[in-house]
Amino acid sequence: MTFRHPKHDVFIPDGGCAIQALERVTHLGIVSHQDDLEIAAYHGITECFHSGDKWFGGVVVTDGAGSPRKGPYADFTDEEMQRVRLHEQRKAAFLGEYSTMIQLGYPSTEVKRPGNAEVIADLTHILSVAQPQVLYLHNPCDRHDTHVATFLRCLEAIRSLPKVQRPRKVYGCEVWRKLDWLLTQDKEMLWVDKYPHLLRPLLGVFDSQISGGKRYDLAEEGLRHANATYFDSHTPDKTSLLTFAMDLTPLAQDDQLDVEQFTLGFVQRLQDDVATRLRRHL
Repeated sequence: MTFRHPKHDVFIPDGGCAIQALERVTHLGIVSHQDDLEIAAYHGITECFHSGDKWFGGVVVTDGAGSPRKGPYADFTDEEMQRVRLHEQRKAAFLGEYSTMIQLGYPSTEVKRPGNAEVIADLTHILSVAQPQVLYLHNPCDRHDTHVATFLRCLEAIRSLPKVQRPRKVYGCEVWRKLDWLLTQDKEMLWVDKYPHLLRPLLGVFDSQISGGKRYDLAEEGLRHANATYFDSHTPDKTSLLTFAMDLTPLAQDDQLDVEQFTLGFVQRLQDDVATRLRRHL
């Protein structure tokens, strides 16, 4: 399986055929950077882990060149850091029993370029071969520019496909802007308590990030516990680990739906809710 950027990497953890590994994917995550999958698409990873009929596939679009670094990685060049991060992502794919792990190797600047034909073509090929039932993407309210750009390139790829080949469900997931602010009716509640022991080792393989000063392993576990407890003030917790997502399926099904208006609808509904609550008690 060949992609357009010379730095692309395809890893099949069980050593099987690359095409067949992509074809059997039922839950697919497409994200910007190494370790984004294990944060954003953790629900899909746990849904497929040790499953006989579900398979998780991962796609990382960029090369990971601009990550923070200190400690043993303080003097690593961008090229050296890219190699480290590529191998860390392979380790996570092996640990999580992914069906396939595809790293496209594009610089962030290429992904941020609107309508980039090469990026969109690679994503379209992956989606058309896999035809996943569930797709995990960055959410359009994320505060990382590359994450938003990756989401937009994915949406362009989805809309280039015949509707019968598009995912049945598309989630916009949490990474750099969490989604606890969404109204209850706008939240997709993803229970991630199937394998509570799996999150730390999956994120722990990204030593370059942890040693670089970012304790994502601890932060993400704490966040999921907090989501479960603070989700509702009047009912007992139904799960101990919860992550939130946006339902982006309408954007994938309706090509005429404007992405900006759709996204700002979530913000407007929050604004209306805040205003109503204030006025109720003035």
